[in-house]
Amino acid sequence: MPTVAFHTLGCKVNHYETEAIWQLFHKHGYERKDFEKTADVYVINTCTVTNTGDQKSRQVIRRAIRNNPDAVICVTGCYAQTSPAEVMSIPGVDVVVGTQGRNKLLDYVAQYRQEREPINGVGDIMKAKVFEEMDVPDFTDRTRASLKIQEGCNNFCTFCVIPWARGLLRSRKPENVLRQAQELVDAGYKEIVLTGIHTAGYGEDMENYNFARLLADMEAKVHGLKRIRISSIEASQTTDEVVDVINRSHIIARHLHIPLQSGSDTVLKRMHRKYTTAFFADKIASLRQALPDFALTSDVIVGFPGETEEEFQETYDFIRQLRFSELHVFPYSQRTGTPAAKMPDQVPEEVKHERVERLIALSNRLSEEYAEKYQDKVLEVIPEEPLNHHEPDGYYVGFSDNYLKVKFSYPSRDIVGKLVRVKLTHPGYPISEGKFVRILDEGEQPVTTY
Repeated sequence: MPTVAFHTLGCKVNHYETEAIWQLFHKHGYERKDFEKTADVYVINTCTVTNTGDQKSRQVIRRAIRNNPDAVICVTGCYAQTSPAEVMSIPGVDVVVGTQGRNKLLDYVAQYRQEREPINGVGDIMKAKVFEEMDVPDFTDRTRASLKIQEGCNNFCTFCVIPWARGLLRSRKPENVLRQAQELVDAGYKEIVLTGIHTAGYGEDMENYNFARLLADMEAKVHGLKRIRISSIEASQTTDEVVDVINRSHIIARHLHIPLQSGSDTVLKRMHRKYTTAFFADKIASLRQALPDFALTSDVIVGFPGETEEEFQETYDFIRQLRFSELHVFPYSQRTGTPAAKMPDQVPEEVKHERVERLIALSNRLSEEYAEKYQDKVLEVIPEEPLNHHEPDGYYVGFSDNYLKVKFSYPSRDIVGKLVRVKLTHPGYPISEGKFVRILDEGEQPVTTY
């Protein structure tokens, strides 16, 4: 039986696509091997969001070549898309495919085996107009299923290379999204995470259909679905219609990841973000009415070119004022080929580092405050795995609908992937402790108000 091994760098979308590529190999009789083991084919799914992403991608490619110099080495993903010649120049790389045309990978592997000539299958991503269908009926990780609903981004923020790696926005057909969602629920998944490059931009390229309608249709038409989580939604995409659907929903998780990037209007303008802090705050206020006390998580870039101490302070104060529940804080990284990389007044590394530390300390404090509000409250948790490598046997960990990581004790393993009520006894960050109450019955609707 032929064997294949995968290594994925970067975001959740890449992880989803690796699973989809694995499905293609699986259908052709391949067995999946660990990346460090010897395999006949290695697939490296690369990232290019920073220059470091490129560098890490090259290191992993070289590792695969060392693992088995006779294997067919396939490189796909964002770095392959933006720099195919650079990837092809690494001795030992056999097949390069970008972020489109992954369904041809097996043909390319067969072609390479016959001709022994490296293959560059990368096309012009800016010409891609149709969402590439890649089904994932189940995941190696068995508890949360991702569902990719769109591809590409039209925003062209000054720090970001992603439109050049992923192309312009393309949405998946609603009937295909709903069909795959039903398959995932039928396979036993209780929660589906909607994902994409610009997830809530879904439908902007369609007539008479949009993200709000997709959310409503998933709730109405996917039987047995207990929880929808939106991986990310921009403030500018939070339309009144989206807020209304969230308000009426029984299954949308009380957790929204809304990228802020900066809490200073002057920095947002230089970033070419399409909102002001006042607009952002206004959206959060309307969402908090629709989804009371939801967990608000976000991404923030610190040390963007020209960021003064005053601008950083504006960001710090804005985050404290809006009570985010967790932040992903990134020091600005000069990305070759983006307008921001050429901007004057690049911020020194040590200043960036010091600002990152201050924001992380604030984020940790806000996370603890958010968790503490749930002392003695009952939450619905989907246990993901036993914790027995650190803890006594019988401890499980999972996420509540409002994105608190909770551990609790239960005597047997058949609880993984179920929907469970847990009373929070010791709230904290990064993990809270709770007491098992009961498993929800199959036909029972989850409760989103407590």
